[in-house]
Amino acid sequence: MTAHTAVTAPSARRRIAAVAAIAAAAGIALSGCSAGQHSQTASQAAAINGTFANVGDIALRDVHIVYPSSPAEHDKGGKAVLALSIINGSQTITDELTSVTSDLGQVKLTGPNGDARFELKPNQTVVVGPVEVSAAVPPHAADGDDHHAPTSSAAPTTTAAPTTTKAPAGDKPSADPVTKPGSIEISNLSKQIYPGLTYTVTFNFKTAGTVQVSIPVDAADTDRVTNTKSGPAPEGASGH
Repeated sequence: MTAHTAVTAPSARRRIAAVAAIAAAAGIALSGCSAGQHSQTASQAAAINGTFANVGDIALRDVHIVYPSSPAEHDKGGKAVLALSIINGSQTITDELTSVTSDLGQVKLTGPNGDARFELKPNQTVVVGPVEVSAAVPPHAADGDDHHAPTSSAAPTTTAAPTTTKAPAGDKPSADPVTKPGSIEISNLSKQIYPGLTYTVTFNFKTAGTVQVSIPVDAADTDRVTNTKSGPAPEGASGH
């Protein structure tokens, strides 16, 4: 019995050592993969989806606060610029955005014609925001899911569905938006605002009524950080 044990024990130890070596090698390989993936994604900014909301025949799409050219603009006492598309889905009724209010500060409206009038003709879209933001809005997506709706007088909903086009029946825009954007700017901010957080803004329309929306702040773009394990950036990538 003693002789038999002396023969088998070294064999068992060799098997245990082999299994341990395989496990260690697998762990090193997985760690290398994880490290490479982390280096590719750690510095990339998370996407911030705009809000969408509906009130009466009016649809608000891709509503967000634009990330400023200088982060200090969003400090207390600074300003915040909104970007969105406002679609009048009515076939016959002209509406008007009469005011926008927020606890963040005083809101100034400048319509596409350069005055404070935001008139929305039937089947028309008015684009709001800086020129570069308005030009980047894709020509689609006035329609969207009506779930995930924040509480308001007309049950607005949230999604990432921007639009830049006129809206014929059924909230399906055509390809002829108002080319000159309007402006909605909150001045003298009551507090500092931060990327990724949401803030309440109320839109008041002459015919459609009032809708209260929680609006996110854009995040800044950041450069993609790479190392020897990152691999090349995908073709067509802009670096963030």
